[in-house]
Amino acid sequence: MKSIHQAQFESVAAVQQGLADVDYIASREIATSVYLGFNLEKPILVEGPAGVGKTELAKSVAQILDVPLIRLQCYEGLDEAKALYEWKYAKQLLYTQLLKDKLGEMMAGAKGLAASMDRLHAHDDLFFSENFLEPRPLYQALHQERGCVLLIDEVDKSDPEFEAFLLEVLSDFQVSVPELGTIKAKVKPVVFLTSNNTREMSDALKRRCLHLYIPFPAPALERLILQRRVPGLSASLNRELVNFIQAVRELDLKKQPSVSETIDWAKTLLLLNAEHLSLDTVKETLNVFLKFETDIAIAQDHIAALVAGAIKPDDSFHARAG
Repeated sequence: MKSIHQAQFESVAAVQQGLADVDYIASREIATSVYLGFNLEKPILVEGPAGVGKTELAKSVAQILDVPLIRLQCYEGLDEAKALYEWKYAKQLLYTQLLKDKLGEMMAGAKGLAASMDRLHAHDDLFFSENFLEPRPLYQALHQERGCVLLIDEVDKSDPEFEAFLLEVLSDFQVSVPELGTIKAKVKPVVFLTSNNTREMSDALKRRCLHLYIPFPAPALERLILQRRVPGLSASLNRELVNFIQAVRELDLKKQPSVSETIDWAKTLLLLNAEHLSLDTVKETLNVFLKFETDIAIAQDHIAALVAGAIKPDDSFHARAG
């Protein structure tokens, strides 16, 4: 029987509403991918610019399902030991010393080598057991009694060799530990992989996953996001701010402002008691959503036109460098 939380995944509309209930404003495309990934039990490879809500999507799904979010942060040089498990060697050494100290007591009364071996084998061998195993994110995800959301973040930063290992794990949701045998997932996790497109993912991994690309949101969607995330923002400032950010994204920048930076700027303007965008206020706060000095300089070259266009009632305004 499905839980009340899983019932929110019975239709695309239910997914969209469930995400909205936890303050994630999703497009129809995002909700459709989550609906399919959950019901087909397939990982979702989420790509797109930094700051558009890829990681937040996984967190929101975990919140809806009321299960743990287990995050594996990828980086260059990440290997199986860091992702799956490691042995607690110091604890094993202590166990060895304890076993040595107790050996005489264990062998008391045994006559001959055969009897001694029988006595030794009568005791459990704990040296290679889960008592001495340090679980890492992938191992933890397989052991969740109620399931979990497994977030494999920035998978494009890992090496191709690790990607191949990851593909093997995601194929059957099981791993082989030589000393313990095969460990299967108690409940298949809901898996999200995120990528900022720093390198091309392999065809094999893409075939295994559903693909979701999250672009910068359209103006109407970005306004909805601000309404939910910065509720004190007036409707007029919301509209002007989104117009401005949308226009800035059309400039030739090193890094375009993300949705998270739009939210930060909205909170900044609210803190400054701004009711409308003004040239001075925008100049003073460009560094909130532009992170490179060259980008700030480019925006300053066009700032008058950007502000003038943003405060027009027409949402379709886009400033263009020319």
